[in-house]
Amino acid sequence: MHRFRDSMQSRDTDDPAIQGKQAASARQAKLALVIPTLHEAGNIASLLRIVRQSLDACLVPCEVIVVDDESGDGIEEIVSGISAEDPRVRLIVRHGERGLAGAVLRGWAETNATHLGVMDADLQHPPEVLPQLWAAMVAGADLAIGSRYARGGSLGEWNAWRHLISRMAIWMTLPVQRAGLRARDPMSGFFIVRRDCLDGITLQTTGFKILLEILARAKLRSVVEVPFTFGRRSAGNSKAGPGVALDYLRLLLRLCQQKGRTPSRAEREHARAALDKQHKVIRH
Repeated sequence: MHRFRDSMQSRDTDDPAIQGKQAASARQAKLALVIPTLHEAGNIASLLRIVRQSLDACLVPCEVIVVDDESGDGIEEIVSGISAEDPRVRLIVRHGERGLAGAVLRGWAETNATHLGVMDADLQHPPEVLPQLWAAMVAGADLAIGSRYARGGSLGEWNAWRHLISRMAIWMTLPVQRAGLRARDPMSGFFIVRRDCLDGITLQTTGFKILLEILARAKLRSVVEVPFTFGRRSAGNSKAGPGVALDYLRLLLRLCQQKGRTPSRAEREHARAALDKQHKVIRH
């Protein structure tokens, strides 16, 4: 588990005096984008080039933190070389640890940024969408999500079966999402959140679905979804597997228990079977 410490950032308010202070504080906003990696050496140089170009358009102080789980595939040398040219790019190597959520939280813990973002390293999340996500944050959103299910978004080349499995997994999240803050794509791994929305929240370091826990537990008052089309993996292999499905079910069960509702045995078996089938489809 990882617990976020209180930050100095003020929350939005209707008080004009405080709004004035927040406006001044906003000028000091900083974005930290974490990119968790495991065997992504074939993608990382191209990704960082496009990410840096996209962040330039955001006109905000920023840093890009690559958190690698000891890939040993040459990614350390690639990122270190880019970092020597652009100090906004940083590399953190975790030793003896695995898991996307833990890597993201490690990166977020290593920055004082007021806004925290994450995206995958496989080029399936288009970096060109980053300016739109940042624009949503500047407009006052607490959380901006790159969404495959928002109007205008798409799952790309997924077949009908993967579409169905994805929708079933999302359906399982409805009991833990909050009315008025429900996201169409709570399984997305592409988003930006205000740091102060996570103050005092202990987040799970295992698994892949950190956004779902943020939607269920963070101090959110507004959620915006920005559509994007899910791309094709450029290089490397998918990290999905049976362990991902089990971690998702454990997270879902824990969030339901915290909300006072435990999924029925039938619901748990249904979700597990759906995610197992999704894994088989991804492998083939």
